[in-house]
Amino acid sequence: MQRATFIFSRRMASLSQARMSGEAGSGAGRGGGGGGAIRSAGGSFGKMEAAHEDQYFYNQQKEQLQKLRDGLHDEISFHEEQIKRHQEAINRHKKRIGDMEHK
Repeated sequence: MQRATFIFSRRMASLSQARMSGEAGSGAGRGGGGGGAIRSAGGSFGKMEAAHEDQYFYNQQKEQLQKLRDGLHDEISFHEEQIKRHQEAINRHKKRIGDMEHK
């Protein structure tokens, strides 16, 4: 029973992929919901709109990655500074222990 369900779900997945094939902005597919009047009409304006949309999301993702990268650099700097402070404290305590042993 599980095998039959698995095979059925694989066939449905491949069928849905086949329905969604096509170039972005080339017009509304069989599923409806083309994404707006210009894109649904197809043609060069639809392709141009799809290209603008892709560029917008690409730029957004690029900006998010840059913010993440900057945040990680800030975090690295903070932790390096903490390491430096802790190392100074360790050296200070070792010196105090050494001073106590010599007395």
